[in-house]
Amino acid sequence: MSVPILIADDHELNRKLLVSLLSTKGYAIEEAKDGTEALAKLTAAAEKGPVVGLIDWQMPGLEGIDVCRKAREVANADQLYLILLTVRDAKSDIVAGLEAGANDYITKPFNGEELLARVGIGAKMVLLQQNLAARVAELEVALGQVKQLSGLLPICMYCKKIRDDKDYWQQVEHYITAHTEAVFSHGICPECFDGRLQSALQELDK
Repeated sequence: MSVPILIADDHELNRKLLVSLLSTKGYAIEEAKDGTEALAKLTAAAEKGPVVGLIDWQMPGLEGIDVCRKAREVANADQLYLILLTVRDAKSDIVAGLEAGANDYITKPFNGEELLARVGIGAKMVLLQQNLAARVAELEVALGQVKQLSGLLPICMYCKKIRDDKDYWQQVEHYITAHTEAVFSHGICPECFDGRLQSALQELDK
């Protein structure tokens, strides 16, 4: 599965440069010309699946750092991998960007190979996150179908009926069927055959 890329930058030349670079790897690319459009497109894309966003810091509407912050508030924020692109290289700016919700931070001018590598890592990360979430959901369904017997079961010492939590007495097989996935198949053990059934058959032959 190929993860789509959203390029958000108010400068057309910058967007064309990134589109040209990322197209060499076969990514599906969408563009946004300002922060408001970027947030709307990220939100819409996250509803469909994973997406990597390359977000310029300085944009009209919403700045990139605000796009990241607001994007982390959407319902499917775990589908987003956000990379801030900026000329800001102060440590305080990097920390602020990451704290706002960016997953990565690339300063301009950037190295093309490094950017492609980081985008690739981001794409793998959101795909792994999606697969993990799907696996967890499958396990939750499986666990919901598993029933277990545990604790102390009151059982009659004579007829072997079991008392449930509503103080009703039930046959053992009825109780176990209701509380586990077991299905009973009735038969006759050798002792019962010799001690009960055989004697009853003999009585019938008399």
